[in-house]
Order: sequence, then C-alpha cells, then structure tokens
Amino acid sequence: MRMLKKIAGIICVSICFSACCTVPEGAAPADGAVISHWTAGSEVAADLVRYVRDVSDENSPNFVPKEDRIAVFDLDGTLVGETYPSYFDWVLFTHRVLHDPSYKAPADMKKFARELENGWKTGKLPKDAEKRHAVYSTLSYKGMTPDELKDYARAFKKTRAEGFDNLNRGDAFFLPMVSMLKYLQDNGFTVFVVSGTERNIVRVMIEDVLDIPSYMVLGTDGNMVASGQNGKDGLDYVYQPEDRLIYGGKLISKNVKMNKVPLIAREIGKVPLLAFGNSSGDLSMAQYTVNNAKYPARAYILLGNDSLREHGSVEKTESLKKYCDDHGFRTISMKDDFSTVYGENVTLSEPQK
Repeated sequence: MRMLKKIAGIICVSICFSACCTVPEGAAPADGAVISHWTAGSEVAADLVRYVRDVSDENSPNFVPKEDRIAVFDLDGTLVGETYPSYFDWVLFTHRVLHDPSYKAPADMKKFARELENGWKTGKLPKDAEKRHAVYSTLSYKGMTPDELKDYARAFKKTRAEGFDNLNRGDAFFLPMVSMLKYLQDNGFTVFVVSGTERNIVRVMIEDVLDIPSYMVLGTDGNMVASGQNGKDGLDYVYQPEDRLIYGGKLISKNVKMNKVPLIAREIGKVPLLAFGNSSGDLSMAQYTVNNAKYPARAYILLGNDSLREHGSVEKTESLKKYCDDHGFRTISMKDDFSTVYGENVTLSEPQK
C-alpha cells in the first residue's frame, strides 16, 4: 500500500501543478487537464471527462447509477508495457523454461520457448504462438501453489525491462492510463482488469499500484487440484488436512478475443459502460461494451504508435485504427495524447529487434 499511496500522491501533485501552471487564476481547468500525464490538447481525455460528468449527473438524461458504472481495462499494452521485449507472462515463461536452472522443462516445451524467444527478437513469432504459449505456460506452473507462482512473478517484476533505461518490469505502467483509471474510480466507477495473462500473475502485477481487489481481476485460468487428488475427479475427492491447492497443469481458457466476453458476463454479470484495450485481443470486449443496450457505452483503444518513448510504430497501428474508426471505437494516441509514458527518467536504451 505504500507504493499505492506514493503513486496517488504523485498523481495528485501533478494535477495540482498542472492546474497552477496552465490555468488562469479563478478559471476552471480545461476538461482534459483534470487527468494528469495527458497532453494539454488531448481531445480524447477532455471528451472522456465530459462523458464521465454527463453519466454521473443525476439531472442528465444520460445518467447512469453508480452500480452500473463499470469499466474494464486490459492489462498488457493498455496499462503496462509489452515491449520489454514482449508480454510480461511470455518473458516470464521463457525465463522459467530456458534460464531458470531450478526448473526442468520437457524437451518440447524447451523447443517452443526457444522459438518464442527468437520470435520476438526477429519479429517472426512461431505459428499459433498465443495458443501454444497458453498451453505450455500453464503446464510449466504444474505443482506450484498459487502463492508460489505469485512469489515467482514478484521476483521477476524486479528484473530490468529490456530495451529501456531506468525501468524494471514491475514499474512499467503507463502513467496516463493509471491516472485515467484512478479518475474513473474517483467518479464512482467500479474497475475490473480483464487480461490474457494468468489471473494470479495479473494480481501480482497490479498490487501496490492499482487499488483493485483480487476478486476483480479476470485472467487466463489453468485448473487447480488438491496435492493428494492423484487424478481423481473433483466430485470423487474430499480435500484433506494435509492437502495443498496446486496448479494441475491444464489450460481452462486463454482470456483473449472472444473469450473475454463470456468471462465478463459470468464474473461481472453486467455489460460494462467503458472498455479500454490496445489490440485485436480486446476488440470483442470493446464491441460487447458498445453494444450495451441500456446505456450509452464507449470503448477506447490505445494505439502504441510512439517510437521515441516506447518501442511503438505508427505504421503497425494503422490497420487497428481503421478498424476502430469503422466500428465506432475511440482511439488514444500514445504519441500525441500522453505527455509522458513511464516518466521522464525512463528512456529507450536500444532499438527493438
């Protein structure tokens, strides 16, 4: 919680500093200026503030009761970086399989891990990388307790974010998106994180940074069993005093693309009012949100188009922007809308390979 208070304080100071320096005495701040770390002219930030004020105003025809003000945020590429050099859970997997002498991986898993690691270096990922990673990474946690996996992820959070100076993986949060999430919470929104990363790893990633309880994290799931279950069906086994809950090694569901929609429906039970993502893995969640038949809902897609402060590319985001424009999703330009990404002391150390 100390880290959370520190970040909240930084955000608060930034807001106050911005207001004092850019707004004439006695004047109200521009709409977008109430959220820190966004550029002064960011129309998307200003538009979101106006929207939030509208749906929070009991006298507005668009008023939404607090219990229905639900926002869902993707994690990788939306709240945290995914270019150091790849998704946190992908790099964690290759570290465990290829570089951790305490883990003895089977030969087929090692072969895929090498292909995956080489893939983000060359830009040519192996076929079905997402599906195969989900299966193999779930298997690699077999026998671990949830707490053991959390501790393993916590240790990896402390490692350097490759391709950046002055940045560890656990600190690679996009400051403007953290500010926006906090702004929504301060205005009566309940925020869920809906990620393709394994659920307990997500819980570790956001701890001490985001004020989101563990039960409001939706992620990829593998099966869990009792340590003494020995292959018996759960209906045929009773948990014993000496048992521990461990990962069974079998993937239940990879929480990306269409898989996000039924998970939201099952675990939240309501259609969100706002959705935030950054890739094709979030487009189904975005569409489900804007299809909200009860309220005027919105989806925002972050474009990773900043090549100076992040390993982004305008060209690589053009097709995504067109899809968003065609489907009525709003886009956020990292290059144009963020006044900073990770903080001014973080710089690129080398071009992404």
